[in-house]
Formats: sequence, C-alpha cells, structure tokens
Amino acid sequence: MEAISSPFLQKYALNYSVTPSSPSLIFQFKISSVRIDGNHVRTPHHQTPIITTSSTTILLPKRPKNDQKIPPKPNSAHPKNDEIIARGNKNSFLVMIFNALDNLISDFIDPPLRPSIDPKHVLSGNFAPVEELPPTACPAVEGSLPPALNGVYIRNGPNPQFIPNGPYHMFDGDGMLHAVTISGGGATFCSRFVKTYKYNLEREIGSPVILNVFSAFNGLPASLARCAVAFGRYLLRQYDPRHGIGGANTSVAMISGKLFALGESDLPYRVRVKSDGDIITIGRHEPFGEAFMTMTAHPKTDAGSGEAFAFRHSIKHPFLSFFRINAEGMKLPEVAIRSLNQASLVHDFVITKNYAIFPDPQIVIEPTEVLKGKPPLRIDVAKVPRLGVIPRYAESDGEMWWVEVAGFNVVHAVNAWEEDGGDTIVMVATNVQPVEHALDRMDLVHASFERVEINVTEKIVRRRSVLSLRNLDFAVINQAYVGKKNRYVYAALGAPMPKIGGVVKIDLSLSTTDAADCTVASRLYPSGCYGGEPFFVPKEPDNPAAAEDDGFVVTYVHNENSNESKFIVMDAKSPNLDIVAAVKLPGRVPYGFHGIFVPQSQLKRL
Repeated sequence: MEAISSPFLQKYALNYSVTPSSPSLIFQFKISSVRIDGNHVRTPHHQTPIITTSSTTILLPKRPKNDQKIPPKPNSAHPKNDEIIARGNKNSFLVMIFNALDNLISDFIDPPLRPSIDPKHVLSGNFAPVEELPPTACPAVEGSLPPALNGVYIRNGPNPQFIPNGPYHMFDGDGMLHAVTISGGGATFCSRFVKTYKYNLEREIGSPVILNVFSAFNGLPASLARCAVAFGRYLLRQYDPRHGIGGANTSVAMISGKLFALGESDLPYRVRVKSDGDIITIGRHEPFGEAFMTMTAHPKTDAGSGEAFAFRHSIKHPFLSFFRINAEGMKLPEVAIRSLNQASLVHDFVITKNYAIFPDPQIVIEPTEVLKGKPPLRIDVAKVPRLGVIPRYAESDGEMWWVEVAGFNVVHAVNAWEEDGGDTIVMVATNVQPVEHALDRMDLVHASFERVEINVTEKIVRRRSVLSLRNLDFAVINQAYVGKKNRYVYAALGAPMPKIGGVVKIDLSLSTTDAADCTVASRLYPSGCYGGEPFFVPKEPDNPAAAEDDGFVVTYVHNENSNESKFIVMDAKSPNLDIVAAVKLPGRVPYGFHGIFVPQSQLKRL
C-alpha cells in the first residue's frame, strides 16, 4: 500500500488540463465537477473540455457505459452530520471561498509535485477511479464456479470521488468495496463507496474538505496554508472531526458476526451485503471507540474463541493501545502501550495462543514535521526496529517487553504461533527493503518474506534465511489457523509493486531447514494482466479434518490490453494453482488493497 512513481505510469497520464487563474483574482474558480438534475457527476480520468473562458476550463466526463450516477443519500446513521452538511449548503458563499483558497494553494503555492503525490501519475491506468456499479449479473467465461464458493468475495481499495486538483497519494482515496456474490453457480458484481462521514460531507459540499495526511503537506507555505484553511472550515462548522476523518479504504473484516470496512485513520464502518448483492453502509461503529479515535485495519480473530484483537494509534503518548473484542462484539478495556516511546507506523501485528506481537519499524510519525513543510510520516534511518511481546490478556503494558531486530521493518504480518511448550514464538512477516523507499518509491522496494523465532525465556530473536527470493507481499493464510501453526501461505508477487504479476504458494514446513526458497506452487498472469491480494477460501470450513490447503484462491485480475477485469478462482492444492473458474466483470476493478470471503451462511446473519 505505497505511493506510485514507476515509469510505467507515464504513458497513462491523465488527459486533463485547466487554465490557471490570475494570481490576483483569487476567487476565480476552477470547476472540476458539475451537478446535473441534482446528481453530482465526478470527473473521471478521461475528460474532454467543452466550455472555455479566459480563466476557466469546464470539463465534462465521457461516461463509460458501466459507470452509474449516484444519487446523494442522507447519512441516517449520523443525524448531526446531516445538520453540519445542511449548514454548509446554506452558506454556499463560504464553500466557494474555501474552494477558491484550496485551488489557490494547489495552483500557486504548492511546489512541483513529486511523482508519488502527482495525481497524473498516481491515478493513471487501472489505478484511476471508477463510478459505483449496482448489482449486475456476470457470466463465467472459463470453467464453472464451485458450489463451495457460495457467498461473497468483497475487496476494499481507495477510489477518490473527486479527481484532485492538488497533490494526491495512493492511500488518500475514499473506500470502495468491489463484491462478487456467488449463489448456485451464478455471480453478481457490485461496486459501492463506503458511505463514511468524510464521503457524505464532501459529496454534499461538492469538493474535498478533509486534509489528506499523506499528501497535503508538501512544502512549508502550502502546508501552513492548508492547515489554516482546514482550521477555518472547522471554526465555521463546515465539518466536525469528532465524527471521523477516514475513508475506510484499506480492508474488510468480520468481527463478532458483523462485517466492517476499515482504514486505520478512523473507526470501522459497518456494512452489509443485501440478498441481491448490493452493499449498504450502516455507519461508523462507535462502540469500538470514542470521538477522534481510530482502529487498525488488520484486526485478528481467533477462530476458536471468536475473540477479535485490535489496536489503535495516537499522535500523543501513549502512542499505541491494545484491546480485544469478545465474541459478542463488546470491546473490553484497553491496555495503553506506554513503553512505546515514539509514534511509529504500526500497520499490522500478530497473535498466538498466549501473546500479541507488535512491530516498531523505522517508519515514524512526527506531527511536528508539518511545521517544516513535510509529511508527518518519515523514515528514521538511525532507529533500530523492534518487536514488542505482550500477553494477549494483559491488563497493563508492565507485562510487555521489546527486543531489537536490526533491519526488520514489518508492514504486513502473516501469522505467528508458539512452539517448545510456549518458550518459542514463530512469526512470519514481510520485511520492507530498503525502508527508505517505503513511502514514495514502492517500485524500488523488495518485500522479503521472512520467518523469525523469538525466545520468550531469553528474550532474543533468531532470524532464519528468507523464505522466498521473490518480491512478495499481501500474504494470506487459511483463516482457521490465525494464531496457530500453519503450513501454507499464499502471497502476491510484485511486478514490481504496486502492480501484482501473480500468486505463489509457500510451504512453511520447509522453512525450518533454512531453505533458500520455500515456494511450492505459483501462477503468473499473462502479459499485460495484473491482479490483487489473493484470498484463501476453504472447501469445507466446518470440517476440522479437512486439509489446510483444500480450497480455492480467489482474486481480481485486470487486463490492461483489453481494459477488462475478471474474478478468478484457483485450485489451492494444484502445483500450478490451476484456474477452475473465471468470471468476466461488467465494470473495471481498480487495483486495491485487502479483501475477505464471507460464506453464504454468515451473510444471512449480517
């Protein structure tokens, strides 16, 4: 989940241009969206200018056949939000003033944008956003969908509802859920925005309002100007950050029988898949936190107990808090991790039968960097990465201890378990190398797939050789084995990242012999085709005697030559991960982040 600046993006540059206004006329507006019959139409990445004046080019979109108009809907989950939005609409003069200031900053104050935050690069090709698509039947064009796949595969990813005028980072987009619902051998596809407070607010106002953490701070003058505009919007009650500022664009998770869209800059948003395959947002799930609070996009659920374990960040001490949610969905008291002496990007973690393990990487969070005109996230090359171990039922962080692991920068963790009667913790994770490129040049990053062993008694770490020589990330396992010893991992192959050129299967039983490569199966996509995170779906999820890898690996694949997207199903046990079914989708699916498969039996209870 990194910014994009690869050379391959150059040829897909956005075909839009706007004539800048004169610096002295700061209230001349650049129009990047219009309203037709009361419905907002977002300007997509391919545009044709149709009206030109001396200072403004008005652009209307060429709408693909599958793009749909989205009628604005009130946010019934938050009546107070609607009141704030209504006040903003009534005082449209303020909206115009703030929009004009935003455009002024982007056009005349921002320094030249580096590729990782230049929307012409970041939102190109199949990274470009799409409109919502209602439930639409789609045919299997290869093989047939197995009966064991009855349910829904739903994947999250950033999809900005407005083409940005200023800087934009890949992490900044609004969350969009792309879902394939399978029943009786048939498939229905649907794409819907997660209707967050941010999404609803900005949709009603007609432009971006909330600052994007990864891209807004681009040089001291622009940073200070954007902070001043944001503070002005807040003072004049154009928005209320107590209702959350995140886009819920990172992952999807089942917690205590409920389905959530998650992004670590906010609390989770509860969603539901209807019987016809449509997706609705129920609302921000405030039982998991309070105003201004966030929650990880990677909670871990123990399949045996039904408990979920999670954490949240803070920009003030304590910088990390650990908590669990019982099987009934009740959040239990938090444990403040006071021994973490600096905020860092703890994006993921692992659990075992008795412990939770947190990485403390060299990617640090320093809000004061904004005063220097820099993003609040930076790489601290002098810092030594650590792993923190705490009992998963700890009542305070007095029971936590840390161990340094030089050069081990974990962004995505895979799994962990205990051996030797609990004296050893085995952890499998991807290590970002070199970490200096982790935020801006993902195409230069090699994600090294590693196994480490933590001696609980002596509090030392042993690192084995890497499990694969390939560039692997977005790894998943059979979810029944979370926190338990597992054998197989399915990972995405960077081509390079953020594009994914195939899927590999790793056999962890080979890792105990210091093997150079534990790959036992792989599938490379055809030329010009790129996929997303794989996800493992067991054939018999309720059969404890079933083999760990007896199931399917599913994902989305996009063909850049034909501009078509497919949902593919692979046989997880086959040596070549053979495709057993492929479904042609009625709309393009942009490259995104993390997903989940929910069986039909669980869908009925959502």
